[in-house]
Amino acid sequence: MKQAVRIEKTTLSNGVRILSQRMPHVQSVSMGVWVSIGSRDESDAENGLSHFIEHMIFKGTQKRSAFEIAKAFDAIGGYTNAFTSMENTCYHAKVMANHLETMSEILTDIFLNSLFDEAEIEKERPVIFQEIGMMEDAPDEYVHQLAARSFWGDDPLGRSILGTRDNILKFDSKNIRSFFERLYQPNRIVVTAVGDIEHDHLVDLARPAFEAVKSGNPIPGRGVPQGHFHVGIHPKDLEQVHICLNAQGLSTTDPRRYVSSLMNTILGGNMSSRLFQQIREQRGLAYSVYSYVSSFVDSGMFGAYAGVDPVHAFETVDLILNTLQGLKDSPVSEEELQHAKEFSKGNLLMASESNENQMARLAQGEFHFGRYTPLQEILDGIDRVTPADIRVLAAEIFVNRQMTLTLHGPVIEASQFEQLMTA
Repeated sequence: MKQAVRIEKTTLSNGVRILSQRMPHVQSVSMGVWVSIGSRDESDAENGLSHFIEHMIFKGTQKRSAFEIAKAFDAIGGYTNAFTSMENTCYHAKVMANHLETMSEILTDIFLNSLFDEAEIEKERPVIFQEIGMMEDAPDEYVHQLAARSFWGDDPLGRSILGTRDNILKFDSKNIRSFFERLYQPNRIVVTAVGDIEHDHLVDLARPAFEAVKSGNPIPGRGVPQGHFHVGIHPKDLEQVHICLNAQGLSTTDPRRYVSSLMNTILGGNMSSRLFQQIREQRGLAYSVYSYVSSFVDSGMFGAYAGVDPVHAFETVDLILNTLQGLKDSPVSEEELQHAKEFSKGNLLMASESNENQMARLAQGEFHFGRYTPLQEILDGIDRVTPADIRVLAAEIFVNRQMTLTLHGPVIEASQFEQLMTA
């Protein structure tokens, strides 16, 4: 009989939460220090600060230089990294279980004791400029940033996580430290670890430093954004036209999230999906074509992407719209839905075998629901979805005059695409 997953949680006196899951069959431990602060918590002038801090965390503390931080992880055969999203920032590492104490001490040190040294800031600016340049030079990535800007408008969700070059030039040690101290508050911090570990030992390692984090003034709430109708043309001399079509999606906690996920799988989430089959396999119009869902705590966005020859841009947009319309016109078959369910459940179960993925699931569950969501609860939610559920949701969100179309490439004239979107 399969043993139940045991999740343990301790909340420190200041609100920092520590969660663990023991996986005795693995020899490694994955650990993350998470903060529910991301780029949507920034003002216009602060845009890019969360991501800049992510870089600067690894650039030295009173105990270690940037080189010594890198060397310390290399010396125990582990690795560390970080990422910034719209709503979270995570600093994580993975080592063999016998190096848990060392990993915990280093992660704690860089998270709580980074110097944000001015000389290191000056050295890191050009690195972030290169990161911005890489994104802008990759049209299949950059079109998503352009699409987010069109869809979310002036809301922070429409801005780049990387920030602007003008902002990056202005950031200094003082405003970086001020942002960190103002927003990195204990009730926003979650520490998660998964592997062959004991929860009490993890708490003993983390408590002394994390319990010393002081609370600050209340953090302003996030505004609830809504998408906009817009056809955006962004001309550039490229080989392809990169197409993004976006519609209002669901929040991370919406009860219909399983419906949305399966609808996405059916539309463009795998190689047997409708968009992949119709646009790539049957007509050979695109190499890359897919759909996706971006979900946030209070809103969301559905998207479909394709990169095509300019002469096929109009035809491709028409095909995407017709595919969406097909979901509204008639229910998906039981067979097609069952295939999507098995695909989704298989991916979920295989991911659960990774302690890195489980480490992230612990944090996301705590942020979004205040608890760990058992795998069986998710599997049951997937199984409950019916063809009628998908048809109802498709009819609600796939409304031409309420969707955004973004085109990046050798396209100048928008009128024919506007006619399609308003038909």
